[in-house]
This record gives sequence, C-alpha cells and structure tokens, in this order.
Amino acid sequence: MSKVCQITGKKAMVGNNVSHSKRRTKRKFDVNLFNKKFFWVEEQAWITLTISAAGLRTINKKGLDAAIKEAAVKGYINEVKYLDII
Repeated sequence: MSKVCQITGKKAMVGNNVSHSKRRTKRKFDVNLFNKKFFWVEEQAWITLTISAAGLRTINKKGLDAAIKEAAVKGYINEVKYLDII
C-alpha cells in the first residue's frame, strides 16, 4: 500500500536537511497517515480508509458520503468497491 491519503490525495514530499554550515542533503517529509474504520450510513457498510489528519478533518466537515464521492471524482480512491457504489 502506498503512503497516499485516500481522501485528500496528500503524499510524501521531498526536501532538504540544512545543516548549520548550510550543507544540504535530501530528505523525505512523510504524511501523517493512519488506517481508520468508518461506518458508511448511506451504504450500511463498514469501510477502512488510509487517511491523513487533514482527510479526517475533511470528513468531519463535509461528511463521509460527500468526501468519498469527491475523492472518487478526483481519482484518489481507486478501489472498485467504492466506485461501484457511487
């Protein structure tokens, strides 16, 4: 499983470690991801999503159904079981 949020599409970024002498070395900024289980009321089913903290706030703001539909339109959710329902 790749480290990508299924709601917002956030993924790891690349940047630099900068030492005191300004010497730069490459590093990776990972996303704050976790697996969360939700009960999807409209479909009467439990689903597990890999989401970031920002994705969880999006679900709290818009609702699970609206967030999943928007993520499917944008192409962040690729699983067939989510796309068949919508």
